[in-house]
Amino acid sequence: MQFTACYTKLKDGYMGQLLDWPNVITDGKTIEECEEMLKDAAREMALAYYEDDDEIPHLPFAVKPISVEIEKEALLANVC
Repeated sequence: MQFTACYTKLKDGYMGQLLDWPNVITDGKTIEECEEMLKDAAREMALAYYEDDDEIPHLPFAVKPISVEIEKEALLANVC
């Protein structure tokens, strides 16, 4: 099966999550390590699903970049 992974840079490495299977989330020191950890987590999660006689979810989603204007002064003006 193929899934789409998203990686977030952390202080000490990367957090990875499968976008179409959000319960699969892990971390690693490098993106490559994180990817291996994601694959392992997905296999372990799949085993748990099979043992419970559940179907592996594969959520449909769309990825599209958006632009958001963020003005620091406007944000701070709304803070109580």
